[in-house]
Amino acid sequence: MDNNEYLNIGAESTRSKAEPLIKLVDLKKRYLMGKTEVDALRGINLEIYKGEFVAIMGPSGSGKSTLMNILGFLDVPTSGRYIFNGSQAENLSDSELAEIRNSHVGFVFQTFNLLPRMTALKNVELPLIYSGVSATERKIRAAEMLNNVGLGNRIDHKPNEMSGGQQQRVAIARALICNPDIIFADEPTGNLDTKTGEEIMEIIEGLHKKGNTIILVTHENEIAEHAKRVIHLRDGLIDIDSYNHK
Repeated sequence: MDNNEYLNIGAESTRSKAEPLIKLVDLKKRYLMGKTEVDALRGINLEIYKGEFVAIMGPSGSGKSTLMNILGFLDVPTSGRYIFNGSQAENLSDSELAEIRNSHVGFVFQTFNLLPRMTALKNVELPLIYSGVSATERKIRAAEMLNNVGLGNRIDHKPNEMSGGQQQRVAIARALICNPDIIFADEPTGNLDTKTGEEIMEIIEGLHKKGNTIILVTHENEIAEHAKRVIHLRDGLIDIDSYNHK
């Protein structure tokens, strides 16, 4: 199967109703490491529709984290096109990209990325500060979000006073605080035990059922099985033969 033909697989019921939320056309990313050029992505063609739950898998060095960073506007491609909600990403201004990151995208990372000297409440409030929300409203919304992920009694605790699972719940609350359209989760269960990881995936599945688009990077088959579509990367390309759509 031709790699471009990949764009015509999956999500048929959604495809007839709307344009893709995300469309990648021959997307490439090249890094310079010393004097050596490394092709992290070598021509990715991909469509993701609003409301999908997609898992991206692949061995170390396959390009999955690079792809996630580009999709989340944390990095830019070397060539190719990234069309987000009908607009070409390379044509967006810095302020427009910042607005997308702050208002439309939420990130959940393997290492939680919480500020250690701040309480759970303050960590969750952070994105609202950048949005210009008042201190009173920030506190109310952050407390409500922490309560939604089961941490209503831990709002004044700092990260080192919480378990890994609780820290990841704080990270999820922070990702959700601006009501984003898309949640990017990069190995969200990687530092957690199996039981806690499943609890986190239950939260992520619940977000998908509420209408959020979920894009998940994982190397674990058990975690990828929660997604409705699984994309495998190998050597910077989509492995068409292992493509899966439920």
